[in-house]
Amino acid sequence: MPLPRFSLARPLIAMLACLAVLVPPAPASALSRVKDLAAVEGVRTNQLVGYGIVVGLNGTGDTLNNIPFTKQSLQAMLERLGINTRGATMRTQNLAAVMVTANLPPFATQGTHIDVTVSSLGDAKSLQGGTLVATSLLGADGEIYALAQGSVAIAGFAAEGEAAKITRGVPTNGRISNGALVEREMAFKLNEARSLRLSLRNPDFTTAKRIASAINDFMGADTAEPTDPATITLQIPAKYRGNMIRLITEVEQLKVEPDQTARVVVDERSGIIVMGRDVRVSTVAIAQGNLTVTITEQPMVSQPAPLSNGQTAIVPRTGVKVDTGDGNKLALVKEGVSLRELVDGLNALGVGPRDLISILQAIKTAGALQADIELM
Repeated sequence: MPLPRFSLARPLIAMLACLAVLVPPAPASALSRVKDLAAVEGVRTNQLVGYGIVVGLNGTGDTLNNIPFTKQSLQAMLERLGINTRGATMRTQNLAAVMVTANLPPFATQGTHIDVTVSSLGDAKSLQGGTLVATSLLGADGEIYALAQGSVAIAGFAAEGEAAKITRGVPTNGRISNGALVEREMAFKLNEARSLRLSLRNPDFTTAKRIASAINDFMGADTAEPTDPATITLQIPAKYRGNMIRLITEVEQLKVEPDQTARVVVDERSGIIVMGRDVRVSTVAIAQGNLTVTITEQPMVSQPAPLSNGQTAIVPRTGVKVDTGDGNKLALVKEGVSLRELVDGLNALGVGPRDLISILQAIKTAGALQADIELM
């Protein structure tokens, strides 16, 4: 009699289904693209700066007698145009000395237009209606990379009369859209690289290791290795050499779960508190008492009696009221609570953001806050 045949397919599928239920996958919201966590080293913007002159102002420019560098710049510009003004008296207020700044994008080619920002250097009141004369924009190496010129657009305005003045925004700072023309390209040959370095925007050991593991799993080989918490070195596989765009595109779309140190960011000036999701506290009891001192001044007029030689005087009258807030009691915050429970517990104390900052600092001093406090 032949033995019955048992199929292992159904029990195996059932077992895998149970494991899928018991071990749920990481939520999609917790995963981030490598593109959002790291940047390719060398692919960056470069700052450009230049000194120029804005002309065509309606009497709101620099005062030449008070701003000597504006006068010298005007004389030098006119001499280049064949006009000699040495020793002449100039009182024009239709021009202003400015600093011109711009960001040169990566891989910007000759003839590309970029935006520039124009900022006044002297005592000009407004750059409204002005035109920037051709200005060379230099990089950190002193070379000219772009040439800027055009009409300045400002977001603010200023108007004044004999007894009143209205100013909105900053009329001495403007912008020229597509106001600079790239004349020189940055020398960076991406396709000739034999290795690629990724720089993490928020350095972390765990995040760097996870990104390297995700890249190695995708490549099927150990091509990526974290060299420090902020850098991952990727050796270019043979099939991607000469086609770095394809490699970077595929690596940037990989998703990993970033990890960060538990941190509480505090800005005492504005009362802003930001806490990360991994912030935890040990068991601690908190009591917060509001001490409020109110001082009121009500001056009174004291008049002398009739037919007396006294004088009428103002006598100060001060009222002082102290409220110690005795109604506040100890609040218990249990160990290992989540961020939501911690926030709910602190809000239950009925305190404002500034008192909350003092409470968090006191909890940290007591050793019960398992996070770093960073003051802005």
